[in-house]
Amino acid sequence: EVQLVESGGGLVQPGGSLRLSCAASGFTFSIYYMSWVRQAPGKGLEWVSTINTGGGSTTAADSVKGRFTISRDNAKNTLYLQMNSLKPDDTAVYYCARPRGRTLKVTTTTWKDYDYWGQGTQVTVSS
Repeated sequence: EVQLVESGGGLVQPGGSLRLSCAASGFTFSIYYMSWVRQAPGKGLEWVSTINTGGGSTTAADSVKGRFTISRDNAKNTLYLQMNSLKPDDTAVYYCARPRGRTLKVTTTTWKDYDYWGQGTQVTVSS
């Protein structure tokens, strides 16, 4: 079965950095676009970033652009999210998700845009 397992979350201070990982299995990882999404307490799902199959093209939400970098290692079936200059508003559960489509163009998002996602990893940005 398809499995996506996020790791790397934790408590960090504002301005700090964190690197999230997503271990994928049960499908041919290299032929799928992959995304990171997040959900803050009491808020709806927010798209964070998407990467194409080979990793050469990426998109990111305006709220994280310039601070977060999505990447992938297809040989390791792993997706990453490097988060720098973290802000308290970045506090959320972060999910690795497999988009139903193959597009880098994202505005709003719902769970219906994805067919699989992981259990999530908590990122808390606080002093």
